[in-house]
Amino acid sequence: MPERGNDAKEPVSALLAGPYGHPFHPILVTVPIGAWVSSLVFDVASHVVDDPGTLATGAEWLIAIGVLGALAAATVGFLDLFTIPTGTPAHRTAIAHMALNLAITVGFALDYLWRIGAGQRATALGPLVLSLVCLAGLAVSGALGGKLAYHFGVRVASETVQAAGFQTAAGARRRQASSTPSTSSKGD
Repeated sequence: MPERGNDAKEPVSALLAGPYGHPFHPILVTVPIGAWVSSLVFDVASHVVDDPGTLATGAEWLIAIGVLGALAAATVGFLDLFTIPTGTPAHRTAIAHMALNLAITVGFALDYLWRIGAGQRATALGPLVLSLVCLAGLAVSGALGGKLAYHFGVRVASETVQAAGFQTAAGARRRQASSTPSTSSKGD
């Protein structure tokens, strides 16, 4: 297992959260992100076509899929959160990331409820603006999530493991040879 800081904790379950170095949360968040961005495309398109009802209904479905996907991603994200030592910059970033994502998910759930029964017309301005606000928040939250993975390396890799990816094969062999103890004995 890759080396981690002394205060880092093991995940509740690698089966549920993904093995260390390959967490499930980053792949699961693609579902709500893709669904919500696509819903905005459908919303805008509903204003430029002759029959907007199909696109408006599609946007409604995409928002619902996004909310369900966000709940699944949040469940796994909570498991990742438990591995971060409290009181650290990574933990504070993770709490902000979580709070923002929960607010965004609630915003999209309200957006979905607002749209129910809208009928065969283009998406109204109110739900469209709410989607835009939620997507702006999602961009900020995504940046925080990226900071957790790429800057802090949360559940991704330790500095030692990351450094190994930047060495040439010859440099790695030299480093390994210099750190290997000599096999000669005193009498030789």
